[in-house]
Amino acid sequence: MIEHKDQQLSVRKKCELLGVTRSRMYYRGKKDNSDDVDIMKEIRETYEKTPFYGYRRIHAVLKRKGYRINRKKVQRLMKAAGVQAIYPKPKTTKKNVQHKIYPYLLKDVVIDRPNVAWEADITYIRIKHGFVYLFGIIDVFSRKIMGWQLSPFLDTQPCLEALEFGLQQGKPIILNTDQGSQFTSNAWISKVKSVDIQVSMDGKGRWADNVHIERFWRSLKYESVFLQQFENVAQAKKAIDQYINFYNQERPHQSLTYKTPNEVYCAYETNEKEEKLWFSLKKNDLTNQACLQGH
Repeated sequence: MIEHKDQQLSVRKKCELLGVTRSRMYYRGKKDNSDDVDIMKEIRETYEKTPFYGYRRIHAVLKRKGYRINRKKVQRLMKAAGVQAIYPKPKTTKKNVQHKIYPYLLKDVVIDRPNVAWEADITYIRIKHGFVYLFGIIDVFSRKIMGWQLSPFLDTQPCLEALEFGLQQGKPIILNTDQGSQFTSNAWISKVKSVDIQVSMDGKGRWADNVHIERFWRSLKYESVFLQQFENVAQAKKAIDQYINFYNQERPHQSLTYKTPNEVYCAYETNEKEEKLWFSLKKNDLTNQACLQGH
C-alpha cells in the first residue's frame, strides 16, 4: 500500500519503484449496493402485475414505495434482469420507396352512415416465443370491425384475406391505410380498385389519420390481450375472435351513445334496404300507371 502523505518520495517515484501505473493509485472500486437486490425484487413483482409498464412507470412505482433511485438505474437493472415492457414492438409500418403513395381523402368527407369510409391497419400481438401480426379493418361510422386476420407473417396476403372477409359484409366508398409496404403493394391496390373503392393513405407521421382503428387496438389490448398469456398462435386467434365478437355485438360504445357497433351498422343497413325497396315499389307503381294510361 502506498502512503500519499509521505513527502520524501513523490507518488510518481513510488509507482516507478513498485512497477504500477499512477492510475491504479486513484482507482476506487464501485460500492456494492445491497439495496439493488431489494430493488430487483420490487421490479420483478411490479413487472409480473403490469408487464406493459416501461422503466419510467416502474421508476414511478418504486418512488411511491419510498425507494430513492433514478430512472437510468431502473433501466439498467431491468436490462440486467431481462425485464422488458411489452410495448416496444416490431415495426409494422415499413415503406417501400418504389411504391406509389396515394393522398389522404377523408379530411373534408362527411361520414354520416356506415360504409362511407373504412380504416385498415396492422398491430402486433405478443405470444410466448415471439410476435404475430393482427390485420384489422374498421367501419369509421359504426366502429364495427369488418374484417381481420392473424398471421405470423408481415406481408400483404393476410391483409387481402381480412379485406375479403370485410367485403362479404359491405363495401366502403373510401378505404384508408398508412403508407406501409403491405398497403402500397400492387396486390393490395389492385384488389381495392377492382371492387371500385377509392384508395386513401395517411400523411407521413400522421397516425391520427387512422385514429379509429388505433383506438380499437388499444381497447383490444387493454381489455383482452394484456390480461392473458398466449402460448401459441391458435390461443391468440381464439381470444381475439371472442373479443371482436364481444366488441361488435355486446360492448356499448360511448361515441355511439352506448349502442353496440353492430346495432348502429345494422340499423342503417336496414334503413337503406327499406329505402331501396320503397323507391323500387314507387317506380313500379309509376310504371304501372303509365302502362294503364297508355292502354
